[in-house]
Amino acid sequence: MSKEKELLAYLNEAKLNVTQQRLEIANHFLSMRGHHTLEEIYLAVRKKTRTVGQTTVYRTIRLLCNAGLAREVLLDDGTSRYEASVNREHHDHLLCQECGKLVEFVDEEIERLQKTIAGESGFELLGHHLLLLGICPECRQKAREEKPDKAD
Repeated sequence: MSKEKELLAYLNEAKLNVTQQRLEIANHFLSMRGHHTLEEIYLAVRKKTRTVGQTTVYRTIRLLCNAGLAREVLLDDGTSRYEASVNREHHDHLLCQECGKLVEFVDEEIERLQKTIAGESGFELLGHHLLLLGICPECRQKAREEKPDKAD
């Protein structure tokens, strides 16, 4: 099923109106690559559709999440980023605490371990979001270059 058909089916099932603005926002967002804040999405959509309001964009992204077409990635500082989840396999994230770089990764061993832990705890695993925090190689290199030499 196409992205637009999935959205239309969700709106119909939820008895929500199908509006041109919702469709434009959804199509624009779903064509974006990477992880974006609501503000970044709003500004990108606004470039193409000058009449769209911030609240409409935010509500549409929420609808896309509810419909399973978008995924929210909640960062440790409380910031949310959104990514299209259509035709994408599950993945987890690494977050640089210095520059905010977000890297996707997949590890089958981690996936198996999470299922094992959930099962041993009596949980029926419905899904998960794994966010690993650290410092990316570029920021570590930059810190090394900025560190004063102790021999002086």
